[in-house]
Amino acid sequence: MRNTPSLAPGTATATRDTLRAVLGQFATGVTVVSAGRDLPQGMTANSYTSVSLDPPLVLVCVARTAALHTTVLAERHFAVSILRSGQDHVARYFADRHRPRGPGAFETVDAFTGRVTGAPLLTGALAWLECSLAAVYDGGDHSILLGEVRDLARGTPGEPLTYFAGAFRP
Repeated sequence: MRNTPSLAPGTATATRDTLRAVLGQFATGVTVVSAGRDLPQGMTANSYTSVSLDPPLVLVCVARTAALHTTVLAERHFAVSILRSGQDHVARYFADRHRPRGPGAFETVDAFTGRVTGAPLLTGALAWLECSLAAVYDGGDHSILLGEVRDLARGTPGEPLTYFAGAFRP
């Protein structure tokens, strides 16, 4: 057998740190998920994926302790801004637990209001989706939020912002 891994499968203990390190070997795109017409919330998420074209469905995974989680469940919708290369400062901002919350959360970034959900969308993103909450599934310490796409648009073409091995990559 060629390229045998140095550790046989099943011999490592899946601690939080080892799991994070192993899962970090899968490159993902980076998004900011937002919700809230009157008290907007946002968070950086790389746990986003398309699910179905017919009906148009996407999913995001959100920690149950996140302020965004409560807002999505209350308002029954969310929006996704798919970030472009060079927007790593925006991703870091929405990943920072010490950033302003509520109305102040979007004051330092360029955003506009989604026409269907009223959720903030980030200017300069590669694309945007606005979704109604179709279902919520248990995902351990997260909820898996299934959204039906209600509106979408593409921005100016460009390269995506990705996340790999614990770092944002152009």
